[in-house]
Amino acid sequence: MLGYRLFLMVDFVIMLLPASWRKGLFTTLSSLAHRLAFSRNTIIQNNLTFAFGDTLTTQKTIESYCYRNLALNLLQVMENRRNTAEDLARQVTFENREKVDEYLAHNRPIIFISAHFGNWEIGASALAALITPTTAIYKKLANEAFNPYLVEARERHRLTLVDKNGALKHLTRALKQGQCVSLLIDQASNAASGISVDFFGHPTYHTAAAAQLSKKYNAPIIPLYILTEDEHHYTIRFEDPIEVGEEDDIHQATQTQVTQLETIIRANPHFWFWCHKRWKGENPEMYRP
Repeated sequence: MLGYRLFLMVDFVIMLLPASWRKGLFTTLSSLAHRLAFSRNTIIQNNLTFAFGDTLTTQKTIESYCYRNLALNLLQVMENRRNTAEDLARQVTFENREKVDEYLAHNRPIIFISAHFGNWEIGASALAALITPTTAIYKKLANEAFNPYLVEARERHRLTLVDKNGALKHLTRALKQGQCVSLLIDQASNAASGISVDFFGHPTYHTAAAAQLSKKYNAPIIPLYILTEDEHHYTIRFEDPIEVGEEDDIHQATQTQVTQLETIIRANPHFWFWCHKRWKGENPEMYRP
């Protein structure tokens, strides 16, 4: 608890700084982390080589931006505890919003899917605050004293969080009640909890939860991704909806999601969170010291 109280004091001081100073502080710390995190850098390099082979000429730039982007997301959590829907509206532009509004107008629940791509913290908050309330999964922090901080930052913007353990029943309840849910679909999976799809030319276990829920509750899947050119203004782009009918194949619907994800990553590789062990289930040797 003492550590958490000290953190709140630091948080208070940081948020007194001008926005440009806060950003400068966090990006400076991210550069330092990049220089010191040797083992994590190796994970990033292995992931990039596994995905792109030797075709990338910007590997070091992408590696560095992984830390910068994570720092900006952490800063966004702090800012989300204090900002308003009006603040988010000044920062965010929605592209292809009509794809969403049509379903909402007919009271159809939507399964939004995205990834740890770009500023996912502002994306989740803006979606819930400015378009429709959503229910989302979160994984509790190792230090549970910090969980209320994270929950407060997200739930103040009409985002209902449910613990990863037992999350399916909460998502099911929300969809039954005609509410929207959101899922981050890019985390590592395994044979027990996912199905095998093609991702960057490799067999990869991937969650089929979105397709299964879509099929069962007649809820369209709408992918969304957050892009920025200046790290001040963000575009949230909605992709074409994926409808999974009673006769549709779960595997094919999941592959469609993964193909869309790969396409957006290939176009903007620096925005994806290459720091995590995405292929640890299929290729654990990639991450051995």
